Amino acid sequence: MAARGRPMTRSLPWWGRVLIVFALSRVVTTVIMLCFGEVQAQETGALVPDYFTLAANWDGQWYWTIALNGYPAELPLDAAGHVTQNAWAFLPVYPMLLGVLARAGFGFPVVAVLFSLAAGAVAALLFERMLRGAGLPAGSALFGVVLLCTMPLSPMFQVAYAESLGLALLFLALLLVQRRRFWSLLPVVVVMSLTRPAGLAFALFLLLYLALRVWRWRRDALAHPLPRREFAGIAAAGLTSFAAGLAWPAIAWAVTGSPSAYLDTELAWRAGYLGYGHLVPFEAWFEGLAFWLRFAGAPEGAALPLAVVGVVVTTGLFGAFLLTPWGRRLGELRLWLVSYLVYLMAVFFPQSSTWRLLLPLSPALGALAVPRSRMLRVSLVALGIAGQVAWVYLCWIRLPGDWSPP
Repeated sequence: MAARGRPMTRSLPWWGRVLIVFALSRVVTTVIMLCFGEVQAQETGALVPDYFTLAANWDGQWYWTIALNGYPAELPLDAAGHVTQNAWAFLPVYPMLLGVLARAGFGFPVVAVLFSLAAGAVAALLFERMLRGAGLPAGSALFGVVLLCTMPLSPMFQVAYAESLGLALLFLALLLVQRRRFWSLLPVVVVMSLTRPAGLAFALFLLLYLALRVWRWRRDALAHPLPRREFAGIAAAGLTSFAAGLAWPAIAWAVTGSPSAYLDTELAWRAGYLGYGHLVPFEAWFEGLAFWLRFAGAPEGAALPLAVVGVVVTTGLFGAFLLTPWGRRLGELRLWLVSYLVYLMAVFFPQSSTWRLLLPLSPALGALAVPRSRMLRVSLVALGIAGQVAWVYLCWIRLPGDWSPP
């Protein structure tokens, strides 16, 4: 009788519970997006879009173009000779896979959304395994999946963007590191690096991971052995990830004949904010935050100092979070969080699309899954869903005068 009284989900295998969470959360997100699709129609006077049309918006149009036509052999230039926005900003694995299906006669929006949805489900499964590998109990790991599936950026799991596939590959790579299958990691980091720009960050992560393993081994070789095969595997994976991170700029150079084709293309996206310029590592976040502060009305002379304070304080708070008892439960995953944050701050300019660029930091959600307070957990889920509402309205749907692509 006691067994009959247990919730049905407890009799399911771990993957069944994860897929139920993923499916239910996708229903919630679909309702949110369809409701705001009607808002978009009312505000623009256009017809109410069906879900697949709405979900293939913004960068989905770029992926659609690449899937059917590939990449340009010549970079587009404006009247002043500056490179303008073009397809080279988008890495090839996602659109090339979809292109095979699209050219076979399947509609791109439907194929893209269903592919992203499937990749999102795989990402959720791998996320649960990754949190379990970090030492979280089953209940906490499952709640971590709940947070992943309800976070403000979780609509990315069901739109025509490469983020779902990128996260699935990232979680697989981190899981392989946890299980010390470093030679199996090599093909994963190559595909991952050509899906989303994570190769250089992952190379830094593996460098920090190797340094930690060596430090532990030198302190106590019996408790923390470091076999030569593992050392070689970590080094090989790190070098492969570094090379893969540079592969796409090299390919763009080879096709277009311009050594700076990829970099110039990426800089074109920030030109609307700061004008055309050169990449100076770590400068963009200070200049970007100063831009937004001036946009909000801050005095010219105060914007940059306030931006410096804001970046330093935010970075410090994130570091302090990783040192809390909750954060320490993530173990070596914290090295990835630090590595990606360093990479993000080094090369990206903060704008409306930056929110989705924070998705690779989602392993940090595992720390929030550690506390078992029911009130806290309900509050986190409610905040996540409210954040979805805000993000879809502010970033995803198109409104008159909209200049904030997600």
